[in-house]
Amino acid sequence: MLSKKSAAIHSSPVRELLKFSKEPGFISLAGGIPATDMIDVEGIDSVIQQLLAEDHRDVFQYSVTEGEWPLRQSIAAWSKQFSLTLDPQQILITNGSQQGIDLLNRVFLEKDDVVLVERPTYLAALQLLDYTEAVVEELAYQGEKIDLAALETRLAAGGVKMLYLIPTFANPTGRIIEDEQRIEIVKLAHRYQVVIVEDDPYGHLAFTEQRRETFFSLAQQLYGADHNVCYMSSFSKIFSPGLRLGWLALPEKFLMAITVAKQALDLHTSTLNQHIAARYISSGRIDQRIALLKETYQQRRDWLIESLQRHLGEAITFNRPEGGMFLWCHLKEGVDASRLLNACIAEKVVFVPGEVFFAENPQTNALRLSYSMLTQHTAEEAGVRIARALQSLSS
Repeated sequence: MLSKKSAAIHSSPVRELLKFSKEPGFISLAGGIPATDMIDVEGIDSVIQQLLAEDHRDVFQYSVTEGEWPLRQSIAAWSKQFSLTLDPQQILITNGSQQGIDLLNRVFLEKDDVVLVERPTYLAALQLLDYTEAVVEELAYQGEKIDLAALETRLAAGGVKMLYLIPTFANPTGRIIEDEQRIEIVKLAHRYQVVIVEDDPYGHLAFTEQRRETFFSLAQQLYGADHNVCYMSSFSKIFSPGLRLGWLALPEKFLMAITVAKQALDLHTSTLNQHIAARYISSGRIDQRIALLKETYQQRRDWLIESLQRHLGEAITFNRPEGGMFLWCHLKEGVDASRLLNACIAEKVVFVPGEVFFAENPQTNALRLSYSMLTQHTAEEAGVRIARALQSLSS
């Protein structure tokens, strides 16, 4: 009785693996989730108490689809320190950035429209694109950089409607698209009238002081208000995932269509949650929390890298991301990451096989390891258990 689209789509392997994080003794490197021990419960509780101590009937009432004005103002003011100039009127609040992807897909894509994505890319974005029945193609690369000549050739051939990119500390690779490539990609998208969807949930989690300009800012500088970049971010990785708050920054020409699409889906995002977030940003605690997250995640990244080097040696290679939450790893050729996962489950440690992040021609020896939830002890023990599982495959 299911529709063909629904029958063909399967649950996310990442979500399926999360069940192991609840089992005693398991070490999970699977979930792309922020550290529970780093959520600022004290700060959130304080904001809620302040809110409830005032006349707060409005926070339990319906809201406008675009989002509560105090939150949109807070986002716009806060973003200035990151060289992101926004008018609160062009911000739309979503139920997490996941809804942002869904809304943009619904508004821009028809069946068989072509969407270009990084290789590899965010699994849930691929799932949503399946629902639209779009044709997903992977970008060509020269080493770790996007092949711009190949991109122009593909855009010139026609049929491409959208570029979906996670340019800063991408999920799953931790990769960065450097500024010079960002500029050229914006120019190509403008020339061939292609929408860029810029997904930026990890940009605030940089371990260095260097900060790249967003596609959105570059497009504003090049073309003013008449550009084709839709910027998307989330409070899930830097504040609270449970509040389910994300946001879109949109050119005015797209705003009405996307607002109407959200209106049809859910009317608006939780009014109460929006007011909590607005007050938390205005309190200044979000900047303090981000600074602490960056320091903590860098330490946890280093613990995991040291453990892998110590216990697996040349059996595994990986990047050293400058921010974000993930290591992108490769086993020696011929070693299947899914087989290793099964052996790792017996050792009570889990990760995500990399093949699920590819739109085509998956790398079966790739895997994604998340370090956000680790302690020094569990990072060390994870390396021990993965090494033991790998040894069991060859014995």
